[in-house]
Amino acid sequence: MSLKDYRTLGHSGLRVSPFCLGTMTFGDDWGVVGTNIEESLDVLGAYLDRGGNFLDTANAYTKGHSEKIIGDYFKDNPSSRDRTVIATKFCGNMHPGDPNGGGAGRKAIIHQVQDSLRRLQTDYIDLLWVHFWDRHTPLIETMSTLNDLVRSGKVRYIGFSDHPAWVCTEAISIAKQHGWESLIALQIEYSLLQRTPEDELLPMAKYQGLGVTPWSPLRGGVLSGKYTRDGRPSPEETRAAVDSPYLNERTYTLLDEMVEVAKEHNATPAQVALNWVQGNDAVTSTIIGAKRLSQLEDNLGALEFELSDEQRARLEEKCTYDKHFPHNFLDRITPAIQNGTSINGVPSEPWGLSPKDDSERY
Repeated sequence: MSLKDYRTLGHSGLRVSPFCLGTMTFGDDWGVVGTNIEESLDVLGAYLDRGGNFLDTANAYTKGHSEKIIGDYFKDNPSSRDRTVIATKFCGNMHPGDPNGGGAGRKAIIHQVQDSLRRLQTDYIDLLWVHFWDRHTPLIETMSTLNDLVRSGKVRYIGFSDHPAWVCTEAISIAKQHGWESLIALQIEYSLLQRTPEDELLPMAKYQGLGVTPWSPLRGGVLSGKYTRDGRPSPEETRAAVDSPYLNERTYTLLDEMVEVAKEHNATPAQVALNWVQGNDAVTSTIIGAKRLSQLEDNLGALEFELSDEQRARLEEKCTYDKHFPHNFLDRITPAIQNGTSINGVPSEPWGLSPKDDSERY
């Protein structure tokens, strides 16, 4: 597989690369988290030269500088603009003290999109994400405004980032009822250390036809392979905090297994982590981040092999998670049947629960 093995995003006709270049670190306005302009442009140019066509940014990333760097690149390379899918997000308040400076209300959305268009120096946004759930704005207002932006030509497609599953389905229902533009994609955190989306969000996305673009597939660098029980990289080399709750024995046990799997493919642990995420059949394009060209090249190497089912199972065995209700309950039952009958030859108690399990319910 390569960056040129494009796939359609959700139920749309929008074709994107299997790895999306995340640009949250473009610009050094956030200190050590960011990358200077020259290095940012080098990474962006290399990604596009390799055939990548999908960029992810947000109005709030490095205080708007990320969008500006992308805009400057395409100002100097105008022929590349229409061949690139630029996705940006709104909701983050860029104007402290202004109650309408962020969020998903009509006034806020329109001025945020106008500001993003100005920084990106483009006439349209290919994919506009609602960055996170705005609990204070009615969904119908948000969806109506997004529909207007698509109809005006300023936006091509829309998606939700970091929203509960029920909010996504309600938004889709509202759009369907009114004949409005609907969501085509979902952006979520997903990695070997963040598997809870497997409960609700990933099944919902598959059912609704949403393309999934996971962020933080390396859990802020924890799964990069740089961390060991005996040593940690300097803060300049990773976004993971020194006191990250993920730096524990459970994670190190997982990293040990990742190292073994990596050896079987002549790969790196980071490549294994990225390959595992992209290998989920609900995932369309995984968001990768790179502060330097060497990191980008290493990340892209994850497309050059495929984990076997056995290897995926070995990794998942080291990072099981506590399922949320009702999934932890549903895993213990079979469809309700009469006592004494069986499914596939397996006897079942009423409700499909064993007497011990049944007593534990009360």
